[in-house]
Amino acid sequence: MASDSSALDLALMSFLRALLQSLWIIERRVLASIVVVAALVLAFGLLASEVLEGDTRAFDEHILLLFRTPSDRSVPIGPAWLKEAMRDITALGSTSVLVIIVGAVVGFLAVSGLRHAAAMILASVLLGVLLSNSLKWGFARPRPDLVPRDILVYTASFPSGHTTLSAVVYLTLGALLCRTQSSIAVKAYILAAAAFLTAIVGVSRVYLGVHWPTDVIAGWLIGGAWAFVCASIMGWLQGRGEVEPEQPPSPGRI
Repeated sequence: MASDSSALDLALMSFLRALLQSLWIIERRVLASIVVVAALVLAFGLLASEVLEGDTRAFDEHILLLFRTPSDRSVPIGPAWLKEAMRDITALGSTSVLVIIVGAVVGFLAVSGLRHAAAMILASVLLGVLLSNSLKWGFARPRPDLVPRDILVYTASFPSGHTTLSAVVYLTLGALLCRTQSSIAVKAYILAAAAFLTAIVGVSRVYLGVHWPTDVIAGWLIGGAWAFVCASIMGWLQGRGEVEPEQPPSPGRI
């Protein structure tokens, strides 16, 4: 009886130890997510406050003029083809292009049997678009008037809609797609591609003279925060078995 009791005690202690270790790992991940999101949101809030007070005007003007020929502000720097390339790049943050990309990714996940992951991505992007439009409407910052605009615009300036939506879509898609993969190499590639697309769309908006640099920075911050929130929620749902788990890597892959 004594030996049976000791064995039971050891088994119970092992179980409790494993449980505590699992909880500690989860708590660390949750804490890290909260810290990152809070930092991004705080940075956005501080930047928005400075913008509303007009304290970023000198910075915005200096950066915006760096993309213009000193002798003629109506001419962007670089060869003529660069201007056309920037117009093409900025289209990557347009609503029509983003709708096509999201539809393609969601459709791919759905036909691959990852229907819950597809629904999660669709909901994340739609709510992110709502967040972006709400912020844009709330701040109602005028567009830059320092240089001629190279494309037509119809909405307010802060935060940059193209930048925010590209961050929301590309970073959210990247983060959530990473949750469906267990290969480190695949995850790194997805995140790098998402970050690159988000970055070049933002730069193109300043180059074309349709946004202040702080508009773009704000879009990166709030879009990054939203992507991190969505990725954290998806990880939690995967842990509960409500979203398909990460796919195992193919043999021979990292």
